[in-house]
Amino acid sequence: MASNLRNARRLLKIALILARHDALFLLEKLEVAPAVVTATRLISRKRVKGRPGQRLAKALQEAGPSFIKLGQALSTRSDLLGEELTADLSDLQDSLPPFSGAEARAAIEAEFGKPVDELFSEFDDKAIAAASIAQVHFAVTADGREVAVKVLRPGIESAFQANLDLFTWVAGLIEKTRPDLRRLKPVKSIKTIADTVAMEMDLRFEAAAAVELGENFKDDESFNVPAVDWTLTGRRVLTTERMGGIPMDDRDAVLKAGLDPEDVVQKASRAFFKQVFRDGFFHADLHPGNLFVDDNGNVAAVDFGIMGRMDRRTRRFLGEMLLGFLTRDYARAARVHFNAGWVPADQSVELFTQACRSIGEPILDRPQNEISIARLLGQLFGITETFQMEAQPQLFLLQKTMLVAEGTARRLCPDANMWLLIRPLVEEWMAKTLAPENLVAEAFDEATGTFRRLPTIIEGLEKSVVQVTQGGLKLHPDTVRAMVGSKGPSASLPLWVIAGLLAALLFVLT
Repeated sequence: MASNLRNARRLLKIALILARHDALFLLEKLEVAPAVVTATRLISRKRVKGRPGQRLAKALQEAGPSFIKLGQALSTRSDLLGEELTADLSDLQDSLPPFSGAEARAAIEAEFGKPVDELFSEFDDKAIAAASIAQVHFAVTADGREVAVKVLRPGIESAFQANLDLFTWVAGLIEKTRPDLRRLKPVKSIKTIADTVAMEMDLRFEAAAAVELGENFKDDESFNVPAVDWTLTGRRVLTTERMGGIPMDDRDAVLKAGLDPEDVVQKASRAFFKQVFRDGFFHADLHPGNLFVDDNGNVAAVDFGIMGRMDRRTRRFLGEMLLGFLTRDYARAARVHFNAGWVPADQSVELFTQACRSIGEPILDRPQNEISIARLLGQLFGITETFQMEAQPQLFLLQKTMLVAEGTARRLCPDANMWLLIRPLVEEWMAKTLAPENLVAEAFDEATGTFRRLPTIIEGLEKSVVQVTQGGLKLHPDTVRAMVGSKGPSASLPLWVIAGLLAALLFVLT
């Protein structure tokens, strides 16, 4: 009860902020806490400038770090809020006023137990970037290396936890009061946000992500990742090599440096393709502030707090779907959704094919440099209600990343289209992926995973049999005798036989 009251008060506070920006439509759309909405509607400002999504973005910016992260997550959910609203939310800037250099120094000293002056020969107290969770300072190590030092905001963990409790509570209300929205998995989506934020607030995880991405591209000079200094990295502090260069969207500076913008876009696009399709591990925050162009026209990335992963099966379905749209084979694009289980089998393949065509044609008929696959995916997610599609969080994150990457590439080289540049790579990758030997290998990997789970399956089965024999579960005596024999588990039908049969069935089903 006390928790519900606290969350209700927090919701009222947020509703007041939404009202000031004429953005209460978010709560109205979700039909959350109608009494709160009615009360705050009385003070809601009218005729506030901007589209609904722009007004909502400003309200979330005012509400603070947790709500900025929520807005970024909502910017991927065109299935829930619509394409125009999510497009505006994608412009939500994750930036806040910096905290003081003295606080940054205190955090560093608390992390390593030494004065900053012993750790660094130089430390700039003025932050070069400040976001909702952390800010970055330039420094020079004791041995003369130029580095970037990322420091968490003071008290950020407790502030986030309080608001994540609110988000979970609201998501639970939605699932209880809006059965039609359960397929969008609001509680699971909030848990995904919570897990992501928890990873972001332990900078050792970000350091590990940077190292993994760097290893994936260790033989590719066209895409660079800063090295991590583990001796100066901890839970609240991350120290990496300082990366310089021209911001990715500064076309004039790229031209002035004598570089070819289309060549830069091609390198960035190829790197994105490799991350998504080759590795299944991609940078999920590709805004211009995180991408730079060096003197040789190569691309460098920073800030690895938000990363995405996709398994091989999802990558294969995604590749088939993209090729289906790019070649206007809408039947293929539709079948992928059914094969992947994203659309229920009782829906009409023909009608879904028609829907895919209605989305693809208006976008693919535009000039090549204006074709947006991210927008296409956004509209595709927007028809989920009609065809009862289940939410796919891993694709939502990718779609948001694609939208930002497309915008950055278009600003740098208005005449190029990143998807057409990498289409040959997608086609080559799909040809290899769909080759019989690779499909067999994929099936073998899945089967191997099933057998690796056998000890857990057997353990669970043993516990169930023990419960049965001890009276924990009330089954008919004939059923018990058939399962374990009249003398217990060691009788005529041993546990290993039952486990083997169950494993064989599971293997067939998978």
